[in-house]
Amino acid sequence: MTRALGVALAILSAQAPRLGRVDFPTSGAPAAQAPFIRGVLLLHSFEYDDAAQAFREAQQLDPGFALAYWGEAMTYNHPLWNEQNLNAARAVLQRLGPTADARRAKAPTPRERAYLGAVEILFGDGAKARRDTAYARAMERVTVRYPADREAQVFYAASLLGLSQGVRNVPTYMRAAAILQPVFRANPDHPGAAHLLIHCYDDAEHAPRGIPAARAYSRIAPDAAHAQHMTTHIFLASGMWDEVVSQNEIASGRDRAAWAPNHYTQWLGYGYLQQGRYEEALRHLERMRQNASQGRRGLAVLSQMRAEYVVNTERWDSPSLRWEIDLSSVRARDAAVDAFVAGLSALRRGDRVGADRGLTDLVDVNQNRASLPSQPRDQVPDILEKELRALLRQADRAVGEAVALMREATTLADAMPVEFGPPGDVKPAHELFGEMLLQAGRPREAQREFARQLRLAPKRALSLRGLGRAAAAAGDSVVAARAYGELQQIWHGADTNLSALVEARRFLAARP
Repeated sequence: MTRALGVALAILSAQAPRLGRVDFPTSGAPAAQAPFIRGVLLLHSFEYDDAAQAFREAQQLDPGFALAYWGEAMTYNHPLWNEQNLNAARAVLQRLGPTADARRAKAPTPRERAYLGAVEILFGDGAKARRDTAYARAMERVTVRYPADREAQVFYAASLLGLSQGVRNVPTYMRAAAILQPVFRANPDHPGAAHLLIHCYDDAEHAPRGIPAARAYSRIAPDAAHAQHMTTHIFLASGMWDEVVSQNEIASGRDRAAWAPNHYTQWLGYGYLQQGRYEEALRHLERMRQNASQGRRGLAVLSQMRAEYVVNTERWDSPSLRWEIDLSSVRARDAAVDAFVAGLSALRRGDRVGADRGLTDLVDVNQNRASLPSQPRDQVPDILEKELRALLRQADRAVGEAVALMREATTLADAMPVEFGPPGDVKPAHELFGEMLLQAGRPREAQREFARQLRLAPKRALSLRGLGRAAAAAGDSVVAARAYGELQQIWHGADTNLSALVEARRFLAARP
């Protein structure tokens, strides 16, 4: 097949559904090319189930099409999520041939044999981390041997992002970005280049570099739900709350009655909260409760969404706190967030017994979990325990002990690998520390903590409010005005009765 035909088929396959454009010539039968290209496009957008179906369609049209089996096997490797279904991938390869040699014999060109050889390494023998590293090296060799193959470049970049086993490693991510940027410039409609660039840049420091890819990706692949959500990795890291909401509304589905707690709906609820649309956030949360499945992750997401709602609205007596959500089999982080919010809410209501019970539950979470030898201990439960202990000591007027505990909490938080999305610890340590310092009459120190949190999470509403208050108390009217002004901007469509909005307007109106 000619290169021109490969491009034409890619464009044709991208028209329905609209998933982007790639150039991936192969030796498969002409009839199998369109579903194969569709599978590659879906694979680039992490629409793994649909991609597998497309590759199987290509196999039915050409049973000996080696790369169609390569593609289906690749749908069982999710490097950014540190997930891999080894048995399922090996079963796919077994359908192509009983041995690696038999499978290799069905790939008629050296380039196709190189792709197949790489996937044999990925799903071969040995520990996952070792196979991931060997696979990345194999894909690097493919890029060296075929420097004009943009697909090889993109899959090599994806393999690099998977090397840290789900933990963000900034130097490696920047290395991958350097590979992807030329592909994106050469083909602005490449879904994989745009998608992976967003992953490379989805932290507050690097997010500005990812805005072009984020702006492009929803246009490149409008029919991929993940593409619509993925843009918000950059928008959330930039504090662009209107875009976070609009794109996750699309990703979550037009039929709101069918929404269920998941990654997209959680980010949507968090966006509503940062917009100051608390009533819409509550309606969204209640809808998620109605639609929550009894599956472990759905209930864990619902619990996290409830925690985000209570913490960001500061509605410590919210009826949602009385919902019974079965968290018996969730991660330690999920259980810790639930216990922390229960304790914090009780303390804010003046219920010391309930606050102490929340701390007891947090301690139990931390004592009952064991660090897995293959990965570092998740510090979020430890941070939350220190935060709640600090709040209780502050309530007991032991301010020095409270401050010491919060310094420990912020040190732990700063040492954690960068995480994207809504804060895993639900009440970021620097924000809480700033509030405690402000209450203790130390506004300049509080101002530094709020500023630090805003560098980590730009335009987070409660941190802007805190910075405005601290700067005003410290006599820094310029910083206070900037903080209150930004709060007004992101709350342009907020509920009208929010006290912080009234506070911001009064401060700004009183300035000379």
